[in-house]
Amino acid sequence: MIAASVDDFRAMARRRLPDFLFEYIDGGSYAEETLRANTADLAALKLRQRVMRDVDGLSLATTLMGQAADFPVALAPIGLAGLYARRGEVQAARAAAAAGVPFILSSSSCCGIEEVAAAAPVMLQLYIIKDRGFMEDLLARTAALGVETLVLTVDLIVHSPRRRDVRTSLTGDQGAAARLRRAVEIARHPAWAWDVGVRGRPHTLGNYAAKMPGGAGLAEFTAWVSRNFDASVTWADLEWLRRHWRGRLVIKGVLDAEDARDAVAAGAESIIVSNHGGRQLDGAPSAVAALPRVVEAVDGRAEVLMDGGIRSGTDILRALALGARGVLLGRAWAYALGAQGGAGVTRMLALLRHELAVAMALAGQREVTAVGRDVLVAPSR
Repeated sequence: MIAASVDDFRAMARRRLPDFLFEYIDGGSYAEETLRANTADLAALKLRQRVMRDVDGLSLATTLMGQAADFPVALAPIGLAGLYARRGEVQAARAAAAAGVPFILSSSSCCGIEEVAAAAPVMLQLYIIKDRGFMEDLLARTAALGVETLVLTVDLIVHSPRRRDVRTSLTGDQGAAARLRRAVEIARHPAWAWDVGVRGRPHTLGNYAAKMPGGAGLAEFTAWVSRNFDASVTWADLEWLRRHWRGRLVIKGVLDAEDARDAVAAGAESIIVSNHGGRQLDGAPSAVAALPRVVEAVDGRAEVLMDGGIRSGTDILRALALGARGVLLGRAWAYALGAQGGAGVTRMLALLRHELAVAMALAGQREVTAVGRDVLVAPSR
């Protein structure tokens, strides 16, 4: 199969990956209302087709989170991406660098920041957790590598249950039956098992390895996280963070206008409108529905990006029209990585870049940084 869309990569990833990994990528929390709204609300925005407009020399170049970007896309932080393909975060970071777009490494990555940063430029995603000593160490390691941008995720103070993960035995009861089911799934996917299970070793979460001398495997990490996610975090905690991080600060996970104003007041230079891909508060607004309110609240005092539901170049154009400087891709690159490794991520980015260029041309737009709300069809009264 030749992939011609993100949906094609999704279908290919479903075939290649064990079901517990595919459903982990694909699913959301509870009834998945917000997950579905992320894509449905984007699709409901209609674009104005314009003709006889000079679009020769069309430019997609911009800057995102302080970094030059060949088009307005960054790869979002995806946890455990090294389980989708051999040393997956390294492959994805190289694909992003080749495409000229930023790559944000999840702190819950299989490949540690030292390994990934040696292969390609990165930004680091992090949570504020109870173990401040671990945070200080990771921030110091990150700064020593020359990383300039920290992406702080603020919408994961607790884990929201994901029913698909329970059904596939990734979470919930971890007895003999669950272990047997996962083993059968692995055996049913020998190409993945060889690529990741054998060639992709070591199977640890690299950023946490120093914290867990007995092993930073998934079970150890899950137990550590359950003890360390801090539900008492407030904006005041960013004062502590600023004492230990001198680089650029991006806040990810904002949906509310009041929270956006608080983020700016706390020193955020960029804000990412996001509902964690529909994986946290089910019934929350879609990212694109929340975007205009956040843009209005920020009022130019910080850069605004959007994460959630982007599956095509036309989706990127829709987000730009509502005020986003750029978008983050999450599932799109996870599907591509799971389907074809780094080569899949490279092809997916090329497809979306081409789709965005075509959409801009047909909408009469020549500069990606000048796209505005007039690209959208006004709602009927």
